[in-house]
Amino acid sequence: MDSFEGRAWLDWWANSSTLLASVEVAVVIATSSTGWDAHGFVAGDDEEDRDGFAFLCDLDPVFILRFEDESTVAVTVHPAEERHRFTLTEYTEPADRPIDHVDL
Repeated sequence: MDSFEGRAWLDWWANSSTLLASVEVAVVIATSSTGWDAHGFVAGDDEEDRDGFAFLCDLDPVFILRFEDESTVAVTVHPAEERHRFTLTEYTEPADRPIDHVDL
């Protein structure tokens, strides 16, 4: 596969058994000399979905990118200036990791 363009979902898991959010996204993934390049945006115009997505990215940017065929890959979301747009990189660190959270 040289590229993929279509719908997918970014799933945010609190732990191995609790899915807290699933956001439908449109993504473009293409092979590159360094592996792959990916970018996309939150599908739909629901401001609540976009705000929730931005909140989760701030809390912990590691999501599971899930495709229609249910295949998955762990990714880190890098939000762009427009908070509903993003780039993705593959997450290769351990699945179990501490989360630092600071109350505002």
